[in-house]
Order: sequence, then structure tokens, then C-alpha cells
Amino acid sequence: MNKVVLVTGANSGIGLALCERLLSQDTEGLQLCLACRNMRRAQAARSALLTSHPTAQVALLQMDTSSITSVLSAAQEVKLRYNRLDYLYLNAGIMPNPQFDVKAFFKGLFSSNIITMFATGEGILTQKDGITHDGLQEVFATNLFGHFLLIRELKPILCHAGRTSQLIWTSSSNAHRSAFDLEDIQHQRGTQSYSSSKYASDLLSLALNTHYNKQGLYSSVICPGFVMTNLTYSILPSFPAFLWTLLMPVFWLIRMFTNTFTLTPYNGAEALFWLFKQKPESLDPQAKYHSLTSGLGNNYTQPHKMDIDLETSDALYEKLLQLEREVKRKKLKEKQKRSKHLHSGHTGDHPDAYHTTL
Repeated sequence: MNKVVLVTGANSGIGLALCERLLSQDTEGLQLCLACRNMRRAQAARSALLTSHPTAQVALLQMDTSSITSVLSAAQEVKLRYNRLDYLYLNAGIMPNPQFDVKAFFKGLFSSNIITMFATGEGILTQKDGITHDGLQEVFATNLFGHFLLIRELKPILCHAGRTSQLIWTSSSNAHRSAFDLEDIQHQRGTQSYSSSKYASDLLSLALNTHYNKQGLYSSVICPGFVMTNLTYSILPSFPAFLWTLLMPVFWLIRMFTNTFTLTPYNGAEALFWLFKQKPESLDPQAKYHSLTSGLGNNYTQPHKMDIDLETSDALYEKLLQLEREVKRKKLKEKQKRSKHLHSGHTGDHPDAYHTTL
């Protein structure tokens, strides 16, 4: 039976590289679904995959993980299309409005801290978060809560007696405990929303294992290393494009001394691809699986213990469940209000009537 694989954020970067690697291993035995926000880019990604693998089964799904409505609608569509889901790669993520400390960057460039700085962004990056239409912090909603909702909605096809399914999160070496506050899970009061959301995904993965392993659902976390993707390039929006070209020899040189500089999306997807081939029962729920590339260009995966604990992970899980109940209750009230408005006869011919119900 074909394995069904859904990848969020699959139209570029390591998400697209993962899809290419999966199809290169098994073109005929997969049903691959690319869940993307931008359908134009998703179509281009699908076309590229089918050019390399003409007989592959590659479907598209429109989904914006920052939007509650979009996630709920996409989940319903997935359940209509498939009666099982073997792998759910939770890869979509954003780092909006990164604030780059140029002075700290060049200072770190000529210091002993250079490898840590590039690998984690420590000391050089902060973010200015936004608010979604649902009133949630944008990074929290996109990177964590939208994926949490998706998992909850897809539980009927993820959990089946007699077989296992895998959740695989794309985390980061930038996931720091110091950036996360259990009393501010959306990171409304901080300036490290990306780091907070990634640390929260590490915690959530552990909690999901606690609650769902007995139902055959397992969760793992990966770190892609330092990869040159659209997200990376957006970190230096005010820098001329040629600067990256000038820095590339530095990056390649650094890779001779550290294995975390994977640099290409193909290399960064190594741990995602490696986990696809493992038995989930054999994996360590408290480990983050790192994509690594040696100085000679050889790719491999290595687990590292995460700085997480069961108590905090379960507390976060309960807070997310509470938020899920709140947003669903809010959506239901909005739906009832729209329905009442439509049936009250007030929509009439007024030019703004329909617009106000959207």
C-alpha cells in the first residue's frame, strides 16, 4: 500500500528538497501532498518534481498555518482525500521582520564565537512579530499553533490500530529555553518570537509522544543546520545581494571546522529524510536529530538531547488545548452570527452587505 506523506511549507527550501529526495528513493510507492500557502509557487514546485519523476503522485493542498480557517478547511480536505496519513512533516515556518545587528555580526565574524553565531543567530537576531486576523501572534500561529491544530484535526487518519504514523517537526538550533515563557506562550512581550516558537515545538513534540504513542502516533524533531534558504536570505534585507556571494567562501571554510554548516537545502533535509526510513518506536523522544555535513561534503544524522522536560511540555500542551477550545468557540460564534445575518433579510441589495459577512 502506498505511503501517504504530507509536507507543509513544501514549495521551496528544505521542504522541497525533502520531497525530491523522497521521490528519488521511491517514486511509485508514495502519495505526496504539498501543503503550501502560495499556490502559484506550489504549482511550480509540483511541476519541477514531476519533471524529475513523471510517474509520481504529487498533489497540492492550499493551507496557511497562520490562519485558523485555512488550517481547519485544509484538514477537512485531507480527510476527504485520504483514509490514512503515514507521515506529516511540520516544516512551514516564518521569521518576519528580522532585526539584524550589523555591528554585532562583524564583531562576531572575527571572534571565537563565529560558529555559534552562524549556527544559532545568537546575539545578532531579534524579530518584530505581527498579529494574525485571528488575533494571535503571527510567528506562534504559523510555526506552532497552526500545526498543532492540524495534528488535532487529522487525528482520525493519523491514529490507527496496528500501524504507526510519524510527525516530524523542523526545529532549529535557535530554539533556546531562555526565549520561551510558559506564561507567555505566544511571546507577546519578547523580541525572540522565532526562537520561542521553535523551543515550543520541541516541547510539544515531547508532549505529543506522551499522549499519542499508545495510539501509534510518534513525534520527532530535527534541526537542518545552517542552510541558505529564502528564510536565511531574508535575515539581511538591507544588505546588497553580492554580500552573500562574498560570504560563501567563508561559510565553506567554516564547514571544514564544524559539521552544522549544511548550507544547501538538500543537505539540510538529511535528518528529515533519515527519519523517514526509521522505525518511530526506536527513536528518542527527547532527542533532536541534526542534519550534519562533514568538511568533505558527506551528509549524516546525529541525535542531540534537547533542553526540555516533561512537566513543561505537558503544561504547554494543556495551554494549547485551552487555546484550541477558545478559537473554535470563537469561530463557531462568528459562523452563527453570519448565518443569522444572512437569514435576517438585511443583506438585501446594499453594496456593502455581502462584504460585511466575510
